[in-house]
Amino acid sequence: MIVPSIDLQGGQAVQLVGGRDKALDAGHPLPLAERFARVGEVAVIDLDAAMGQGDHRALIEDLCAQFPCRVGGGIRDEATARRWLDAGAHRIILGTAATPELLARLPRERVIAALDAVDGEVVVDGWRTRTGASIEERMAALRPHVGGFLITFVEREGRLGGTDMARVAPLVAAAGDARITFAGGVTTAEEVAALDRLGADAQVGMALYTGRLHVADAFSAVLRSDRPDGLWPTVVVDVHGHALGLVYSNAESVRAAVDEGRGVYWSRSRGGLWRKGETSGAVQRLLRLEVDCDRDALRAVVTQADPGFCHLDTWSCWGADAGLPALARTITHRRVQAPVGSYTRRLFDDPALLAAKLREEVDELVAAETAEEVTWEAADVLYFTLVRMAAAGVSLADVEAHLQARATRVTRRAGDAKTAPPSEGR
Repeated sequence: MIVPSIDLQGGQAVQLVGGRDKALDAGHPLPLAERFARVGEVAVIDLDAAMGQGDHRALIEDLCAQFPCRVGGGIRDEATARRWLDAGAHRIILGTAATPELLARLPRERVIAALDAVDGEVVVDGWRTRTGASIEERMAALRPHVGGFLITFVEREGRLGGTDMARVAPLVAAAGDARITFAGGVTTAEEVAALDRLGADAQVGMALYTGRLHVADAFSAVLRSDRPDGLWPTVVVDVHGHALGLVYSNAESVRAAVDEGRGVYWSRSRGGLWRKGETSGAVQRLLRLEVDCDRDALRAVVTQADPGFCHLDTWSCWGADAGLPALARTITHRRVQAPVGSYTRRLFDDPALLAAKLREEVDELVAAETAEEVTWEAADVLYFTLVRMAAAGVSLADVEAHLQARATRVTRRAGDAKTAPPSEGR
């Protein structure tokens, strides 16, 4: 797959040739990250931190909070590595500091070792120092401690001359179960597809920024189809992962979806692009496209507008939604539409009442003894919690994302209870 790269220098996304000479300035990284993240992880490299000339900590933390990022540049010790993992980086990339001693103290599956090489010899210290070691030798030493390698062919970096495909298969074999991402010279969608077939990914910068390669074309290049029309079945899901319907895509619709950031598919009946909700108003914001394990189907993750995906005005093509997501949407609607005098309206209009009910229901949940009692009281707590969230403009998806972010942290708190006065009314 393609891994778009955002290299940061002086607060801007830049591209360097040979790691030294600035070839272009692509502006603020946020819109780039939003677009690139629609096809998967984004590599965010802090060039200033790598060169000891400052850092982009706040900016990268913001990117990690919104998009799936692998972060590199200036990570030279365990504290910095853990800080980025705690900040939400899906993976971290360590270069010169990637030693077995340091790597052994980090979660293997979330660490990538960067091996930069000139004519097959690993170089460090910003590509200035030759080590005398080959890529294969360094991989053998680090392989037990990392989940992946980022191999950069320095002599090809930023020059749009293509990557060294003859070296790919032997290096993939030498990496074992650690997946390799290749950088340096990847220019065409065909190269991305060839790397994918060999079990490797392509980190691409210059070709994307110069327009030589479209990120959606690189994404689509790895896909195949056994259908006579060549289309890819696409399962559309909402932000909770609940299936909304089955549609079809091709390279043209994928490109439009990525460029526009909305649900765009291929209509089999009309033989053209179908922009979901264009006439009905039930539009979709595209969060990301995902390829399945066999590379012959897609999943489109979207935020779906009311009344839902189906032409029958239901949330999905399998009928009405249920569970917490459905309840959360109902409560959010009632924040605006609930009639005066209704209980939900009372809760929205009277924060003190809502607070009292939350305390009351939590205490009753704590006191519950049987499974039936716990179920009943937990349902009450969840209802009033969802009302409190809706009153503050917080969605269930926001809370789910926050919980997921917590799950990625490697630094854990003790979790002891806070000392607090008894709840009111006890």
